[in-house]
Amino acid sequence: MSIPVQAVASGSAVGAGAEEGRRPTDVPAPTAANPELSSVAGADRPRRRIFSAREKLRILDETDRAAGTGAIGAILRREGLYSSALRDWRLAREAGILGGLSPVRRGPKPCETNPLAAELALARQDYAKLARRLERAEAIIDIQKKFSALLGLAPMAGDTDPEDNVPS
Repeated sequence: MSIPVQAVASGSAVGAGAEEGRRPTDVPAPTAANPELSSVAGADRPRRRIFSAREKLRILDETDRAAGTGAIGAILRREGLYSSALRDWRLAREAGILGGLSPVRRGPKPCETNPLAAELALARQDYAKLARRLERAEAIIDIQKKFSALLGLAPMAGDTDPEDNVPS
């Protein structure tokens, strides 16, 4: 089944001015100069609005603070929303979903720091400092023991090292 093609004579109108009952062969594209054709083609179709998480939270905060009769309705009319959208957003906020919709930085995520990590680092620094002091003190005590042994001084009472079983 083929559709007959009508020959368009030069000077005849194309589109709405064509002969009644016949299809035109040449249909111009919608342009801004011809608003009739652009509305037919759907160029100015309404688009669905998409709200970011920040906008949703802003509207929810505003409606939560709204006091008085009709205040929430006025906000909904101003924003062009239905109350069902507000209800869904509230449920999502309570479930913690809206907070997760904020944009996330790409790449490796930083590790969460342990709250005791700083305290542990300080304890390790103190331990290292005390270990150095202990080594110095033991070295000084060993030198004093050797010096007193060279001079022939008798060790003092209770001046024995239990680990070595050697009088100091």
